[in-house]
Amino acid sequence: MRKTTLALLLFVLPLASFVSSWAVAAATGGIEFKDVRAQTQQFLEYEKTIQLTPAQEAIYREALEGLPAPCCSDNTALTCCCPCNSARAWWGLTKHLVANLGYDVEKTRAKVDEWFGFINPSGWSGDTCYSSGGCAKPFHQNGCGGMNAGQLAF
Repeated sequence: MRKTTLALLLFVLPLASFVSSWAVAAATGGIEFKDVRAQTQQFLEYEKTIQLTPAQEAIYREALEGLPAPCCSDNTALTCCCPCNSARAWWGLTKHLVANLGYDVEKTRAKVDEWFGFINPSGWSGDTCYSSGGCAKPFHQNGCGGMNAGQLAF
């Protein structure tokens, strides 16, 4: 009996933990936010290149309509007040989640909201776009990261 218990503790439980963590990563599409520079550039590319089907467009729209734009919270994340680098990045992320990873509305909205927190861990004021110089500031300084994809502010 003790050998069976020991075998369970040494083999089965670690295996179960591994399988569980793998399942969580698979369920979230495996996307983790690790590198704001590299991922912003990738998301900007997705925004330009991914074409959504009408069904995907509906998910995209509904997911983003349910989130305030962090830089101008009187607008939704779908519309924002302008196509700043921040908005284009989260639009590209959203396209990727919906078109390439098959996310539904709720998972998409949660992941985009997670991105907002990742790029500005201190939190957003909601009025960046209306303050002097806010659009040119880096994300982590409550900014839009610039207005031109070729001139990202980090």
